[in-house]
Amino acid sequence: MRMRRLLRLARSESGHTLIELLSVMIILGIVLGSLTTLFVSGAKAELDTNKRFQAQTQARTAVDRLRREVHCASAVSVGGGGSSAVVTLPAHCPTSGGSIANITYDTILVSSNRYRLRRAGTIIADYLSTNSSLFAYTAPSASALGQLHVDMSVNVNPNEGWKRWHLVTDIVLRNTLRS
Repeated sequence: MRMRRLLRLARSESGHTLIELLSVMIILGIVLGSLTTLFVSGAKAELDTNKRFQAQTQARTAVDRLRREVHCASAVSVGGGGSSAVVTLPAHCPTSGGSIANITYDTILVSSNRYRLRRAGTIIADYLSTNSSLFAYTAPSASALGQLHVDMSVNVNPNEGWKRWHLVTDIVLRNTLRS
């Protein structure tokens, strides 16, 4: 008896209606669409964060390199309204190549409000958001050695000013004479 009832239930042709299937597909589409949007926005945020981190790291590395050379330099001259600096390295400096060398640090315009910092024509930092007054030089006095002031703004997306990262430092020329 029991077996007949089970066979009868197995042979029945009952199922889901078309409306039930469509409603399940619509709900599933909404859930998957919102999850996809969430993942895409997360991926964009990660990409933006990585680009900002790389630009900041490049700027820090460029300033560290500039600091090493300025500490060893015998003279610095700033030109172009503060957009370039020429560092004079004596022969004993490691990066001079064994003879007196003049190394130029300057900026080049890439696109609107985006500049790159170059050292002797080689790009060492990108996504600088300003070209004016990147460098300022204070000549040595009776009480102080010469100083190079560096003021850098890094921004991967210039349209979003609130994401700007500012790097400011003063580098002392250890080989200058006090006047």
